[in-house]
Amino acid sequence: MAENMTLGLSPCPNDTYIFHALLHRLVPSPAHFTPHMADVEELNALARQKKLPVTKLSLGVVPYIMDDYAIMASGAALGWGCGPLVVAREDLPEEKWKTARVAVPGLMTTANLLLTLHGGFQGPREEMLFSDVMDAVLDGEADMGVIIHEGRFTYAERGLVKLLDLGQWWEATYHAPLPLGAIAVRRDVPVELARAIEAAITASVDYANANPRASADFIREHAQELAESVTSAHIRTFVTEYSRDLGDTGRQAIARLVETAARMQGLRLPEAGLFL
Repeated sequence: MAENMTLGLSPCPNDTYIFHALLHRLVPSPAHFTPHMADVEELNALARQKKLPVTKLSLGVVPYIMDDYAIMASGAALGWGCGPLVVAREDLPEEKWKTARVAVPGLMTTANLLLTLHGGFQGPREEMLFSDVMDAVLDGEADMGVIIHEGRFTYAERGLVKLLDLGQWWEATYHAPLPLGAIAVRRDVPVELARAIEAAITASVDYANANPRASADFIREHAQELAESVTSAHIRTFVTEYSRDLGDTGRQAIARLVETAARMQGLRLPEAGLFL
């Protein structure tokens, strides 16, 4: 008898593309999953409360949940040229970055963590939903904002300018692909079941790649931006070879980011390791 489990995922096109086949039982799975679809910052908060047995989460929250969750090898958002962007109404010189008010898509997001690691932004941060960040900048509620997800492809047409690509900064500084999000399994899930779920997610990625139109309606139903050109660009950017399997390169990139953040917060790494 298959388990009944809740799966946390975001409504963003990369997640709905990856998990469409799994949620619609188009691939073999050891569990029947009920989706809990929410903004990734809500998923981060639920992970800190240990509410979800399997969930998407930001790498920014991992230092706080390492003892309770292990990172799976499949389903991640990790790659090159996929980083959050710092945008503003007009080009601002770097000397103004330090004290600027910055709208961020959640304090536990990888975007906010990267902003901290960069070190050049020490002003107040305004936490809000990722979909509200551009409006906050345009309305003058913040001097600049960190945009993620579909905003990467639409900020220019909204009249904003890019100040910094945090992904490019990470790649140049650490010489590694940027890990943004991953799928984690709670450590009280039996290892055999967890590995079977991991394999089912891999199968779901394979199905999506082999049948890219199959998930179109599901993606459109949940996407923030409905233009197919935007959702297609989103999927190309955030679904990468590492989404199928992190491999050694992906694991090393995640470990680098998490270890750096944990050290900054004075947190210890789990004895069991970061990964399933």
